[in-house]
Amino acid sequence: MKTVLVVDDERHIVELVRLYLEKDGFAVIAAHDGDEALDRHARHDPDLVILDLMLPKKDGFEVCREIRRRGDTPVLMLTARDDDVDAIVGLELGADDYVT
Repeated sequence: MKTVLVVDDERHIVELVRLYLEKDGFAVIAAHDGDEALDRHARHDPDLVILDLMLPKKDGFEVCREIRRRGDTPVLMLTARDDDVDAIVGLELGADDYVT
């Protein structure tokens, strides 16, 4: 079974994404801040990370940068921030896609 790490500080968003992913047969691990995301990534080695940008402690840019240093886990940034600059920065840091 493929595992997805969903990182968002808004719990209702995490639960909504979890609902859809589990329905399609994925195991879901959740994190609600940047530090927790990096800890869960290290412990569980997920197949995909769905990552919000606006997180407590470490923001999504920092989390993405660290995940890229560790390896090549695909990262999908899912965020309300729709500025072109944010998308460009996210993709340059190594995100595989940026969805608003």
